[in-house]
Amino acid sequence: MILHELIDYETLRVVWWLLLGVLLIGFAVMDGFDLGTATLLPFVAKTDVERRVVINAVGPVWEGNQVWLILGGGAIFAAWPPLYAVSFSGFYLAMFAILFALILRPVGFKYRSKRDSAAWRAGWDWALFVGGLVPALVMGVAVGNVLRGVPFRLDTDLRIFYEGTTLLELLNPFGLLCGLLSVAMLVMHGGAWLVLKSEGPVAERSRTYGSIAALVTAVLFALGGLWLWLGVDGYRITSEIVTTGASNPLAKTVEQAPGVWFENYGRHSWMMLAPLLGFAGALGSLAFFKARREVPALLASSVSILGIISTVGLSMFPFILPSSIDPQSSLTVWDASSSHLTLFIMLVVTVVFVPLVVAYTAWVYRVLWGKVDAKAISDGSGHAY
Repeated sequence: MILHELIDYETLRVVWWLLLGVLLIGFAVMDGFDLGTATLLPFVAKTDVERRVVINAVGPVWEGNQVWLILGGGAIFAAWPPLYAVSFSGFYLAMFAILFALILRPVGFKYRSKRDSAAWRAGWDWALFVGGLVPALVMGVAVGNVLRGVPFRLDTDLRIFYEGTTLLELLNPFGLLCGLLSVAMLVMHGGAWLVLKSEGPVAERSRTYGSIAALVTAVLFALGGLWLWLGVDGYRITSEIVTTGASNPLAKTVEQAPGVWFENYGRHSWMMLAPLLGFAGALGSLAFFKARREVPALLASSVSILGIISTVGLSMFPFILPSSIDPQSSLTVWDASSSHLTLFIMLVVTVVFVPLVVAYTAWVYRVLWGKVDAKAISDGSGHAY
């Protein structure tokens, strides 16, 4: 038996769909509090020392956290080539906005304290704010547009044609709602992180804003679900589903209909756990903020992120990128993956290296555990940003 045939093609496709979800959730949880913290910077810190406390709460770990974004992009490129081609070319302007904002982060961290000038530092503080808010917003907007369907089609040679126009096209009402949900979710997460890592006025303000964001997250998540049910057509495969065939998105027929994104929950009741975790995590985080329970508040916000992102993936399964102008061209788990051998080799590499990433990350957080000391920052003894 050939080694890669130890795991059948259908199973490997599902495994890589799950792994893609894990990597995206890992990015949202690990780098999400960095983005949320940067978004909160102008609101929870009033003095230069307080702003440096906020910056140093994420400064030592943000680069490591961003590894999850790289892993997610790499997984899309290698495991789902058509998905990579459509999303990274069709959403080019959105991706550029995200990358530009993310580039502001390292520059802001490194250059902010190079000059003892209030105007200089204020400028970089706003750059850090943009570097947190814009990725959180645009990523949520992108997810909203994926749920609505993306304007692309495939010709008979499987060449991809994206027929969207401008970035403004993505800023439709449902997309903006999803973007605001993403911002609220990550601000909640960032607030929980700052409560854990800081003390005094910064922690108190973070608790207040984190509590508001947790409540807004629950409300927007409910509104998004209602809108998705009443106002957004879902996609379903109407032909025979071939789970082990060659990747050819055109070898199926697809229809759009209202409420389709909720059909999986009727067929598999266990999937209801995902939205329940989304709500329970957000409301639990709110309760823990009020009870001044630092670690549980962060864990609850992480559970909310897990539930909200899982809800999107489970609602759409087996679709990973539907087409709004040619439903037949929609990409699914069964017809947009790499070859059987490629998925197997990548799985072996993942099994070896991802645990190393997780172990190293855990060790770093253990070493850096504890609150940021404002006194050490103000007297310069902490080698801080």
